[in-house]
Amino acid sequence: MMSFEEELSRIVQSGTDEACAEWMKAIEADYGKIPLIFQRMAERPEVLVSHLLYKDAVTHTSTLEPKHVELICLAVGAALKCPHCTGYHMQAALKMGASREEILETVLVAGLISNSSVLANAYRIIDEKLAKCAPCETHGIITSPLDG
Repeated sequence: MMSFEEELSRIVQSGTDEACAEWMKAIEADYGKIPLIFQRMAERPEVLVSHLLYKDAVTHTSTLEPKHVELICLAVGAALKCPHCTGYHMQAALKMGASREEILETVLVAGLISNSSVLANAYRIIDEKLAKCAPCETHGIITSPLDG
């Protein structure tokens, strides 16, 4: 694996078009396909190169095992309800050695947190809005158990 500085030097020497083409070949070789997001970014190579430099800087300096990084990506994709991210990162996690059970557990935890986030956000909004609800106050609507 190249250092960040070596990678930057390679890009400067070969140019963004060449670096973009090399990355696309490597992604296809590693994962069997190139995600649509990368295909579209490649239409503007400087966008894809900057994105992949950032991605590599985060993942290559991570203290997490690559399998765990992919499981986290899978969880986020599932929580965001992105079927493309979920499928892609599931395949990547499997290639990194994740088991079926780890995949299912990851999705279960993502669903738990995603559901909790929906509830926590909605309850906060409801509490805030009902606490300041002038029509409720003027019409005698009870907004909390203590109001009754």
